[in-house]
Amino acid sequence: MRPVLFDIGPLKIQGYGTMIAIGIIAAMLLLNYRAKKKGYDDDKIFNMAFIAVICGVIGSKLLYVIVEINYFIKNPKELLNLGSGFVVIGGIILGAVAVYLYCRNKKWDTLKVIDLITPSVPLAQGFGRIGCFLAGCCYGRETQLRIGVKFTKSQFAPNDVNLIPTQIYSSIFDFALAIFLLYYGRKPRKKGSIFSAYIVLYSIGRFLIEFLRNDPRGSVGVLSTSQFICIFTFIFGIILFLYPQKSE
Repeated sequence: MRPVLFDIGPLKIQGYGTMIAIGIIAAMLLLNYRAKKKGYDDDKIFNMAFIAVICGVIGSKLLYVIVEINYFIKNPKELLNLGSGFVVIGGIILGAVAVYLYCRNKKWDTLKVIDLITPSVPLAQGFGRIGCFLAGCCYGRETQLRIGVKFTKSQFAPNDVNLIPTQIYSSIFDFALAIFLLYYGRKPRKKGSIFSAYIVLYSIGRFLIEFLRNDPRGSVGVLSTSQFICIFTFIFGIILFLYPQKSE
């Protein structure tokens, strides 16, 4: 855990924000490389990506606030902290909406563009989860296994308690998913296949990892908020994958 990477005079360089920035840059570079190969205009792709990132941040924060309020209603004695987190699924949803609207405006084939963008998403998420680990948020359940980690001076995780490193599990899963999607997309595929593969696989991975987490994140019945949403994103991904489309 290293919430502050280093100081530059009075300026503190936060680990979480730094990893988010690295993730966005890596995702943009990958998208730019793939877009050039497909003949898209660099400036228009950059503008679309920038808008999608902004909308993704807004969507992540909005869902986080909703989750926090829901959790606070059920646990009114606990402190409500609306300023220190994001829920990735909210960002994916609003970011995808932004891309769809931009493609409609430019008269681009939406599914082709989303397939182009998709591998960049888990790449950015992988770096983001490293940021979570540095900050001590999104922590796992207590464990007696040697794989556990202990946080110290964390504002989020219980300190000096052996916890499952769910952030690292998530990061490894996200990076592996990005690599798989790049490999999967090397051959001509039905439009929307890369995006739907991401939605299905990410929903499964996120649903399972949620069982190992122990941070306050809201619930719907016996499921966490993210698990509940993953049920619907999984179904959507399956429908999109099976929906007949022409190959690229």
